Order: sequence, then C-alpha cells, then structure tokens
Amino acid sequence: MKRIFAVTRTRGQDYDSSRPLEEQLEWRIHAEFMDALYAEGFVLLAGPLEGTQNVLLIVRAGNADEINARLAEDSWTRNGLLRTTEIAPWTLRLGSLG
Repeated sequence: MKRIFAVTRTRGQDYDSSRPLEEQLEWRIHAEFMDALYAEGFVLLAGPLEGTQNVLLIVRAGNADEINARLAEDSWTRNGLLRTTEIAPWTLRLGSLG
C-alpha cells in the first residue's frame, strides 16, 4: 500500500553555492528527472525551503527503501549535489493532494 512521505534533501558537497540553481551541474537532466517523477505521481509536491539549503518533497511510495532507490537514480544524487537527510511518513489532516 502506498503512503505519503515528507522527504527532506539538502545540498551535497558538490553543490556550488556561488551559482544559481539553474546553473548547477546537469540542471536540465535533474529537472527532467524530477518532472518525470511528478508526471508519474511519485512526487506530489516539491520545492526548496526558502532561507535554507534544504528541499522538501512530498511523495507517494510504499516505503523509505523505495524512495531512496528512486532518488538514487537522480543525477544530482549521483553527482553529490543533493542527499536525503530525512524520510518520514506524513499524515495529511487538512487539505487534499487530489
């Protein structure tokens, strides 16, 4: 059974903080990968947490192992630009994800 998870990722050792997001190594490949995860319904919401080095993903998956496996396919994971710091099941109490 699929559940909803909140996933926090943070900048890795190879993220160049002097460059904008769109100028990071393999930006287009990363963006296309994330767009594909969204299109298939794995990623429901995603975006940087302003004022931090973190990104929040809301995903639908069976378990944390599935999430780690899917995110390991991201070029930014392989290239050390992003790493997962927390995966927590999330119970949505108000609102809807559709």
